[in-house]
Amino acid sequence: MLDILFRDEYLIAINKPHGLLVHKSKIAADVEVFALQLLRDQVGQKVFPAHRIDRKTGGVLLFAFNKEIEIAMQKQFAENRVAKTYLAIVRGHTDDQGGVDYPLRKENGTLQDAYTAYRTLKRAELDVPFGKHATSRYSLVEATPATGRMHQLRKHFAHIFHPIIGDRTHGCNKQNKLFKDKWEMETMLLHAHSIEFAHPVTGQQVTISAPLQPEFEQVMRLMQWA
Repeated sequence: MLDILFRDEYLIAINKPHGLLVHKSKIAADVEVFALQLLRDQVGQKVFPAHRIDRKTGGVLLFAFNKEIEIAMQKQFAENRVAKTYLAIVRGHTDDQGGVDYPLRKENGTLQDAYTAYRTLKRAELDVPFGKHATSRYSLVEATPATGRMHQLRKHFAHIFHPIIGDRTHGCNKQNKLFKDKWEMETMLLHAHSIEFAHPVTGQQVTISAPLQPEFEQVMRLMQWA
């Protein structure tokens, strides 16, 4: 059963587990379980995805109960009128706060402006040798993307040399191997913590937050951040 975070007659939001696809995709033709179908079966009615989050990302995922509301919410996301907050565990000790202003290229080659603000919530230094270093350093960051480009947070943190742990595409393969070998952890440690937006029907401000998934909490305890 999916964890339902918010529901009214127009919208429904879940806390998507890491590794669950939003809907069918040609990229993962072998996958048979999707958030859209699971939620549809759970609530007994059609649902339409209002936005997307990566398969490996956990956290808030919003659906609409009809096509009109889906389009209205997708417009809000496209126009960056939805405030999104993410939590990520990254390699190294990040600055107290900062911003990444780095354009990202679409699949067709077009460059798009992309900006991510972040602040560091916690830091850890584990007594685990890594490469030429006697210890391993990590940070818990809160990230607020001002734009919604594909893999934006993953690419931006990799760009500033603080890749997200468990990111196979843009991250650090050696760190990912360390987490797999030492702690049996293969989850990408990126969590869609909250979204805030104007309700498309009532106009009221809606804030939806998702608790961390178990895999993320496991690493929080490992870092002694729990």
